[in-house]
Amino acid sequence: MKKIGILLFGMACSQSLLAQIPEDVLKYSWQPVNGTARINAIGGAMGALGGDLSATFTNPAGLGFYKTADLVLSPGFNGLRNKGSFRGTDAKDKKSFFNLGTSGIVGGLNGNGRWTSKAISLAVTTTANFNSHVYYTGKNDFSSFGEQYAAEAAGSGLSLADILNSNSVSLGTRMAVYTFLADTVTLGNNPNPDIVSMALRDNLKNNAPYLVEQSQRIQTTGGITEAAIGYAANMNDKFYIGGSLGIPILRYSKNSWLREADATGNNNNDFNFAELNEHFTTKGTGVNLKLGMIAKPSEDLRLGLAIHTPTWYTLKDSYTADMAVDLDQYRSVPGVYKVSSDLFTGGEAPVYRYELFTPWRFMLSGAFVLREVEDVRQQRGFITADIEYVTHKSNRFRNAEDYDDNGYYDQLNEVIKNYYKNAINFRLGGELKFTTIMVRAGLAYYGSPYADGALKSNKFFLSGGLGYRNAGMYIDLGYVHALQKDVNFPYRLPDKANTFATINGTGSNLMLTIGFKI
Repeated sequence: MKKIGILLFGMACSQSLLAQIPEDVLKYSWQPVNGTARINAIGGAMGALGGDLSATFTNPAGLGFYKTADLVLSPGFNGLRNKGSFRGTDAKDKKSFFNLGTSGIVGGLNGNGRWTSKAISLAVTTTANFNSHVYYTGKNDFSSFGEQYAAEAAGSGLSLADILNSNSVSLGTRMAVYTFLADTVTLGNNPNPDIVSMALRDNLKNNAPYLVEQSQRIQTTGGITEAAIGYAANMNDKFYIGGSLGIPILRYSKNSWLREADATGNNNNDFNFAELNEHFTTKGTGVNLKLGMIAKPSEDLRLGLAIHTPTWYTLKDSYTADMAVDLDQYRSVPGVYKVSSDLFTGGEAPVYRYELFTPWRFMLSGAFVLREVEDVRQQRGFITADIEYVTHKSNRFRNAEDYDDNGYYDQLNEVIKNYYKNAINFRLGGELKFTTIMVRAGLAYYGSPYADGALKSNKFFLSGGLGYRNAGMYIDLGYVHALQKDVNFPYRLPDKANTFATINGTGSNLMLTIGFKI
């Protein structure tokens, strides 16, 4: 694990050279199913069910159950509350936003020969929602975020003056040197000065007590909206095959504010506070393919299999930052020293272009339909379940501008292989039907993607809803309550255990789906 920690530190230091870091991949691959209100209400478990537009994004074979045409619209509303626990202190934040569930059109087509019918769909859905607020704070007597910059500066072999003019050193380290957060100090009998974080200077030089209060606030916005075309065929109402081509459009924005302030009460230790503000954006599009089949070995049993290829994204990042540092009386002219990354980039935010390949997904599904008859109005409900295997270890970056210059990305991909593990997700749901009224419930569990067992992380969803179907029209209402646990590292160090915050989140999703037979 120490090797992984050193590599992760290298990735963190390089964030302002090549902005991608291992944590980026989870934003795109560790997301729950977001379908119509009906599918959300049953926990997203629809791999063997069929007969819903959401099949376009899960198991396209389910489109083969359509023999008529439907027009579907699914607006929704999300709420999120996060509690950050950092070094024994808890802090809370919240966020609310609108959401789009699966919407579009699907139409049944006449078949020929053994193929009883066919269907085609045009659909759009939100496959990931990045809207979130996270805040945590706590007192730390173990490390300083300035240490990451001091370590990179010391390891560069350059003088402080040369670091300021070197494009091989990260923007964060250049800003830390410019503001004197990372500076030289003579320690003990060593004639050669060391480069240290000024937050630790008094502790290292005079063995004085060290304590800082650290806070981080992270605000993210954006999401992934995927448009897809799906096709399926039905063989004698016993066997269904289908596929869909998806085009996800990704927009992500992150504003991060990190601060540490002296908490020793000593006004003569040459450190008051340091702040780092970062703004990071990602934009791009991708392409993926989903294939599936559903078999009905008996009238009441359905079995499904689906495979999702990796999404091949072409992405563009931009990154800017500014830093402010107050070192009490350390400098001959006391005050707050400020600098922006614009000073080192000529006033233009650096832009990085790269490719990302997300994990494979393999899904096995089963459904038991109560009173399976051709007239769906006579059916009395169903129980359905999915088990999904996600290859998080296979997330992979590649240089979009020069495939032969992949050195940084090879290191990053090696970190991902060791830092993450493949995971299993479970979804279970059911519906009871009372003529035109349906009652639904479901649950889902998404396993931890982290290889290190100390990083406790998972997602659990409870859901329910109601539906009404009559005279060629249907209205569904679905509610999902989310319980999720994740971790956040404010910074990474090469020679110390990395301190992290535990983020416990609760979320709610209320979705309305309106559909018409056309």
